[in-house]
Amino acid sequence: MNFSLSAEQQMLQDSISRFVQKDYDFDTRMKLVKSDVGYSKDNWKLFAELGWLMVPFSEADGGLGGSAADLMVVMEELGKGIVIEPFLATTVLAGGVIAKLGSDGQKESLLGGIMDGSLQLALAYAEPASRYELANVATTAKENNLGYILNGHKAVVLNAGAADKIIVAARTSGQANDKTGISLFVVDANSEGVNVQAYRTQDGGRAGEVRLENVLVSGDQLLGKEGEALPVIESVLDRATLAICAEAVGAMEVIIQKTVEYTKTRVQFGVPIAKFQALQHRMADMFIEQQQAKSIVLMAAMKLDQDSDDSAKSIAAMKSLVGRASRKVGQEAIQIHGGIGVTDELDVGHYFKRMTMIELLFGNSDYQTQRFSEL
Repeated sequence: MNFSLSAEQQMLQDSISRFVQKDYDFDTRMKLVKSDVGYSKDNWKLFAELGWLMVPFSEADGGLGGSAADLMVVMEELGKGIVIEPFLATTVLAGGVIAKLGSDGQKESLLGGIMDGSLQLALAYAEPASRYELANVATTAKENNLGYILNGHKAVVLNAGAADKIIVAARTSGQANDKTGISLFVVDANSEGVNVQAYRTQDGGRAGEVRLENVLVSGDQLLGKEGEALPVIESVLDRATLAICAEAVGAMEVIIQKTVEYTKTRVQFGVPIAKFQALQHRMADMFIEQQQAKSIVLMAAMKLDQDSDDSAKSIAAMKSLVGRASRKVGQEAIQIHGGIGVTDELDVGHYFKRMTMIELLFGNSDYQTQRFSEL
C-alpha cells in the first residue's frame, strides 16, 4: 500500500507550509487572537485565492476533490501554525452538511460563498445539556403556514460571532434523544430573534452561545428532508474529528521540535539539559506518541475515503488515541520547559491549549473509548 502523498497533495502541503513559516509567526497570530474579529480577513481571502477553501468539496460541487486524505494534509499543516482562521467551522462543519443535504440552489449560493471566501458560516448542533450526545436536541422548529418557528439555545457554536449564516439543528418531531425528527435550517445571523453571545475560547479561537426566540425561517431554509438530519450530522462530525486530529498531529510535531531545541540551549550544571538521559527518554516517548497518532489519523482517513463499514469505529479509535497522545506530549513539553512553558509570551503553552481544546472537541478520549467499545 502506498502511503506517499500525491503530487497534488505535496503541492498543497508545500503551499500551506510556506504560508505558516513566512506569514504566520507567533506574534502575528497573537495580534489576530486579540483583535475584534479574531482572525484575519485578508488571510481568509488568501485561502480562497489559493484554493484551500475548495479542498473539502467534491468536483461536482465545484471543489478540488473532497477526499479525507486531502483534508488531513491541510489540517496537519494548519496545526503546525495553530492557525485560528475558521477553516474548521466554515468549510468542514457547515460546508460539510450543506454538501450532503443542500439542494442545487443552496449548494450554488452557500458552497460558492464558502469557496470564494465571501461567506462565513457556523454549525449549531450542540446544546448546554447535550454533552456529546448528538440526538439530545431540545431546540424546536414548529411548522406554520409561513415556514418554521425556531426556539432554543445552542452552545459552544464555533465561529458564531463572525458567521453570516448559522446552520441550526432543531427538532421538528419526537422527544429529546430521539434519533429521528432532527432537521437542519440555514438561519441568517441577523434575523429577528437570533441572539449571539460571542466569546474567546481558551485556545484563542472564537465560539458563541446562540439563542433563538421565535425565529421565523422559510421552508426554503430547510436543508434536506425534514427529520432526517442526524445521520448527516454524525457523518460530518466524524470528518471534522479527523480534521482536528490531523491538526493535533501537526501541533505535536512542532511542540516536540521546540522542546528539543530548548533543551539544547537550556544549561544546567554546566551542560545543556539535552545531555540528560532522563529527558532524552521523555522526548523519545513524545516522538513515539506523535508518530502513533499520525499513523492512526492516516488509517482513519483511508477508511473514510474507502467508505468502509468500520469507518466510524476507526474515527472513535483515532480520537481516543490522539487525545491521550496530545495530552501526554503537551504535558511533557510544559514540564521540560518549566515555568516559562505556561507564560503567555511563549508559544509552547498556546500549542498545548489548542491541543487540550482538540481533545475535548467532538467527544473526549473517554467518550470515544466508550463509543469504540460499543461499535
